[in-house]
Amino acid sequence: AVDESELLTVPDGWKEPAFTREDNPKGLLEESSFATLFPKYREAYLKECWPLVQKALGEHYVNAALDLIEGSMTVTTTKKTFDPYAIIRARDLIKLLARSVPFEQVFRILQDDVACDIIKIGSLVRKRETFIKRRARLLGPKGSTLKALELLTNCYIMVQGNTVSALGPFSGLKEVRKVVLDTMKNIHPIYNIKTLMIKRELAKDPELRTQSWERFLPKFKRKNLKKRKEPKKKNTKKEYTPFPPPQPESQIDKELASGEYFLKERQKKRKQMEEIKAKQADAIKRRQEERNKAFIPPKEKPVVKTKKASTEKKIDIEAIKEKVKNAKKKKLGALPEEEVKLKMAADEKKKKKK
Repeated sequence: AVDESELLTVPDGWKEPAFTREDNPKGLLEESSFATLFPKYREAYLKECWPLVQKALGEHYVNAALDLIEGSMTVTTTKKTFDPYAIIRARDLIKLLARSVPFEQVFRILQDDVACDIIKIGSLVRKRETFIKRRARLLGPKGSTLKALELLTNCYIMVQGNTVSALGPFSGLKEVRKVVLDTMKNIHPIYNIKTLMIKRELAKDPELRTQSWERFLPKFKRKNLKKRKEPKKKNTKKEYTPFPPPQPESQIDKELASGEYFLKERQKKRKQMEEIKAKQADAIKRRQEERNKAFIPPKEKPVVKTKKASTEKKIDIEAIKEKVKNAKKKKLGALPEEEVKLKMAADEKKKKKK
């Protein structure tokens, strides 16, 4: 009796045998070709790495052509091509090159256990500002979130414009697509990263391989806590009164109250002229005060008398000599005491002779 769980599992380290010429000795019946356009800013890079691209595809007997006038890359099969899937891999290779993926990562697509996935994220969010914020959230601060996702899925991920290009094993690509789509649906990538970390640890235990992992995985509840936006101008309600508001005074009412209404035209003009002259006199007075400020002398600081240095203290020459001797002993490379004594004796003899 054989356990069913053993039949479903794949043994560790097992690999599917590579497709060789012996599997398809007669080659292909028809010639297939694929072409893709690339942006102008990729032209300089593609010129440099195109010989490497031709060399990599030449090993699988696939021709590659670069048209700089039209801005396109073309791959075609030849009579020697024996692997029918080689042209599909070559098509993915030129697609990834057009989407700013470096050649150091792109040539891995020619391996059997590596695939690619190009996720279109441009149409998933309506507002452009929201889209940019969520795309930046996928990258994380200094690309830390994207790096963590790459380590957990064993995939290379490139976020470029409105697409996300992923390159790696099939199981990793599935997880990358889920994380990217959830991020664009406003689910933070840290939740999916935590789940992937737990799954990675559970996969190491052979006993838990056949069991359900739902009890170990965290369940994140979505909370829609929408904060009510407060208006800039708050309208405060006045107390209710049954009486209507008082009628505002008209210009005639104001003139009647001040007595101007009963004045003659000459008197009114004279009064207006007096008011204008009073305003002009105030303005002239203010201007004159500002001009006079320049002629006001500043306040002088009080003179501080300097204290004369006291000459009462006498200089002790003997004490200074002792300090110099001690300093010479402490310094590196100073002469030994015996030589110093000899020099001192020689100086004294010279003084006596003089």
